[in-house]
Amino acid sequence: MRIIPAIDVIDGKCVRLAKGDYDTKKVYNEDPLEVAKMFEDHGIQYLHLVDLDGAKSKHIVNYRILEQIASRTNLNIDFGGGLKSDEDLHIAFDSGAQQITGGSIAVKEPDVFLGWLLKYGAERIILGADAKDEKIAVSGWLEESEEALMPFIRQYQSKGVHYVICTDISKDGMLQGPSFQLYERILRETPGIKLIASGGISEFDELPRLAQLGCEGAIIGKAIYEGRIQMKQLEQFILQQ
Repeated sequence: MRIIPAIDVIDGKCVRLAKGDYDTKKVYNEDPLEVAKMFEDHGIQYLHLVDLDGAKSKHIVNYRILEQIASRTNLNIDFGGGLKSDEDLHIAFDSGAQQITGGSIAVKEPDVFLGWLLKYGAERIILGADAKDEKIAVSGWLEESEEALMPFIRQYQSKGVHYVICTDISKDGMLQGPSFQLYERILRETPGIKLIASGGISEFDELPRLAQLGCEGAIIGKAIYEGRIQMKQLEQFILQQ
């Protein structure tokens, strides 16, 4: 299972939110590049970079941060937040993203998302399936759609999607543990999907459990920033796999 630390960016700074609520913003570092380099120094190879300004404004905003991290580290970056047009995608890949995550666009403009899948391939396009009460949420989680989570994932898997990041919004940033039952169900009902767990991870012992379930990756945010999970533990976990 890949360990994927998260850097969420607002105003060029590394922040975390609780349940996607922008009013709960807490700044952890003024310099996302510094944080990314720290991850790399501890054997991390992957990064989940989220442009929260972009998610709110519905177009890419913090691509310079992406460019900086991509050009000054060897991290494999998946980038999301506000990617709504072919131009946004072009900027993201041009700025150094290896993969992009499309969430709102997959709900609101499925033809555009499927066009990206066709053009760039399933290894580079991740489906963002962020849910509240098993309904897909969009626009930086500021809106809830009528799309039910499981049919949404199944439908896109049938169209060729390989990677899915699923965040249970009620868990995100709350440090109360991830949605094990939900992930187990997704993996059972969509065999073959590469599921990346996200949201709620609060202690190291949860990671082997997610790996055992069959998750392909785990995104960790606040637990690292709050010192609940030590970088040394992640280093050991990566080495032992």
